[in-house]
Amino acid sequence: MNWMVVSSVITAIAIVVQIAILAALFLEVRKTTARVNQLTSDLQSRVGPILTRVQILLDDTQPKISSMVSDASHIVYLARGQAQKVDRVFTDAADRLRGQLVHLDRILTGTLETLEDTGAQFKRGFWRPVQKASALIQGIKVGIDLLRSRRAGRPASSGDDRAEQEEELFI
Repeated sequence: MNWMVVSSVITAIAIVVQIAILAALFLEVRKTTARVNQLTSDLQSRVGPILTRVQILLDDTQPKISSMVSDASHIVYLARGQAQKVDRVFTDAADRLRGQLVHLDRILTGTLETLEDTGAQFKRGFWRPVQKASALIQGIKVGIDLLRSRRAGRPASSGDDRAEQEEELFI
């Protein structure tokens, strides 16, 4: 029986120690919970006004931001319209310039063709008769020279002179 009493006493002491430890833990958890609650309250009291100000700031700036986005969208729309107008104006001007250049090219081509035809007609109409008249005068000159040489009794011109005279007649 002795062992039974000793073991009961040891068990009782162990239970009392455990109760003391659990009571100490309970008290510490209670203190920690009170501190956490206090810190949470302090944090909430400090962050609450900041969050309120941020919310007010967001509420104030949201319409302004929306207005700015709307204005930017409208500006982009107007800029696109103006760019399209400028593109149309430049395209129209380029088309008109191209048409004027084509017209000028036709005029210059016609003028050059007319000048070329006039030059060809001038050559045919003026230079051929001049060449014929020159050839006729040269022929008359050769004939006169031939008559003179026969009257004077000189021998007729040599073959080289005659070739030169014929060449001049040919031109």
